[in-house]
Amino acid sequence: MSANPNTQPRIALLIDADNAPADLIDEILTELSTLGVINIRRAYGNWTKSGLNGWQERLLEFAIRPMQQFDYSKRKNASDMAMTVDAMELLYTERPDAFGIVSSDADFTPLVMHLRAKGAAVYGFGAAQTPKPFVNACSRFLYLEALAEAHAEAEGDRAGLPTAAAEGKPKPDGAGAPASAPAPAAHRVRVPTSQLRQDTALMNLLRDAVHAVQDEAGWARVGEVGTQISNKASFDPRNYGYATLSKLLGAVDAFEFRDEGTSRVAVRDKRAARRGG
Repeated sequence: MSANPNTQPRIALLIDADNAPADLIDEILTELSTLGVINIRRAYGNWTKSGLNGWQERLLEFAIRPMQQFDYSKRKNASDMAMTVDAMELLYTERPDAFGIVSSDADFTPLVMHLRAKGAAVYGFGAAQTPKPFVNACSRFLYLEALAEAHAEAEGDRAGLPTAAAEGKPKPDGAGAPASAPAPAAHRVRVPTSQLRQDTALMNLLRDAVHAVQDEAGWARVGEVGTQISNKASFDPRNYGYATLSKLLGAVDAFEFRDEGTSRVAVRDKRAARRGG
């Protein structure tokens, strides 16, 4: 692991090309680049298959090394095992500070748990149907649908165009999404307050984090709240359609704010405020 505090964390990006869309690799790299230097980039798959043709241009454009893995069995993806073996070798040889794992396959859950146990952060990227054990095992997991939506919204803002989120319109497939959906942004551009407040796990996570770092008056810096949450669970507010933790905290309408718009922004549980805390 990197010992110099002045150097950026080194990230090894491993992509399960059979379970990842080539057209989102730019957004994935942009996301990871905010966390460190992606000095290892590999994509795994049986490149003799026509289904992976869309990756060729992306591999060249972003300097991603294709790792060939033939299918040894008709019903089993050998790329998973190849990725796991390489991740373990990298962990003990190149010793990156973090791994980016792009896949929606829960078979990687034991690998992620081992990497984290050895001190490496793991940033996961996968589709909305990614099983929760894999999602929860990661240091942070971002749903690809949420990543694509955030990118589209940013592009719309730059172009001066109205976005679905700004207009409060749900996606066409948003009807009937359950309140506890693991990837809300995959079903709805921005999860409304009523639905957020019905998500007991989310509300408990936010309130517990605020209570853990609050001062004597009940105020908690949002930055410290985010750190507390990341130490406890795999979490990203964009999975709920909100660009930042502050915006999500505001949307749940359970906290009051202080010093908004500054680096000192803090929140307090409205229930504590009513009790005179």
